[in-house]
Amino acid sequence: MSEKIKLGIVGLGRWAKVLTAAAKTSEKIEIVAGHSRSQEKRDAYTEDFGIKTYDSLDKLLKLNEIEGVIITVPNEQHYSVAKQIAEAGKHVYTEKPISNILEDGLRMQDLQKKHNITVTVGHSARLLQGIKMMKDALDSGELGKLSFIEANFSNERALELTPDTWRWYRDRAPGGPLSQLAIHMFDIVHYLAGDVECVSSIASKLSPVGAEVDDQSMSTVKFKNGVLGYVGSCWTSPGIFSTRVFAQKGLMHFELDFSTWDNPDKIHESSKIYIQRGKDGYGLREDLTMPAGNMFRDELEIFGDACRSGNAEQLTAHDGNVAVAMVYSALKSIDKGSQVVSVDSVMNEAKNNL
Repeated sequence: MSEKIKLGIVGLGRWAKVLTAAAKTSEKIEIVAGHSRSQEKRDAYTEDFGIKTYDSLDKLLKLNEIEGVIITVPNEQHYSVAKQIAEAGKHVYTEKPISNILEDGLRMQDLQKKHNITVTVGHSARLLQGIKMMKDALDSGELGKLSFIEANFSNERALELTPDTWRWYRDRAPGGPLSQLAIHMFDIVHYLAGDVECVSSIASKLSPVGAEVDDQSMSTVKFKNGVLGYVGSCWTSPGIFSTRVFAQKGLMHFELDFSTWDNPDKIHESSKIYIQRGKDGYGLREDLTMPAGNMFRDELEIFGDACRSGNAEQLTAHDGNVAVAMVYSALKSIDKGSQVVSVDSVMNEAKNNL
């Protein structure tokens, strides 16, 4: 077996710990160094994982054994950190979104040619076993031609917001669940249905706490192949994460128990997926067996493959930017009274701003 691909990680908060725990189960990649400006976080991370940490990013980037670096810092810092990593000749992995600023996401995408590195974006939801089963059923022709897709990611976040949390503020969490939750589903429907033509959205505010952000959103999506879709996101109800695809030979429904999200090895135990074939309907629905999986390990191993091959074939920077452009399109649509907004026009406008 070839030597493990050695990685660094920047930002040592909760999500860094989730990813590091996943990496510990991999035979392909190994996290060998971490960086945070916080001494407390560095100490806690080393205590939990036995991994050496550094008080500056420069020190970590000077480690010759490291081929790539994982970014888990706040969204607005993704580009500046990625630029430093790329300039050091290391490959980049960033948690989703690629950036909260589309122009910065495009700049990150451009780092690949400029510095001969790859950028991988951690849209792990498309790696869930249920989503992969849907993709396989569509690609194999088992379901026939796709016609319609719907997805919903909701939770009770807006009922718990206070002014000392960043999600309270419109400029930091635009659209509320639209930018925080629906972005997962935008990436999933793009993955399953193909290139996106346009988005139309509507939003409202129903939480009694008084936050600035909208807390409900509904978006309709038209794809360039004629498929239609719906993405919903509610911040004032018990949580759900579900996707359903409607095709000409059958439909599939996948519903995730989101309480297991941080423990992906257990997701299959309490989640559900079924298939319904033909026109005779509900009574012929067949519950499918979902295999165990770990989407966090999978995304890091995809990054490891990109580090070794020099080619990012999955979880690409382009796909990450499409998801952000869909959010921007939805927000623009809301501001324009649910007017249909072309995703290409939003992307081109951002490119012209570079």
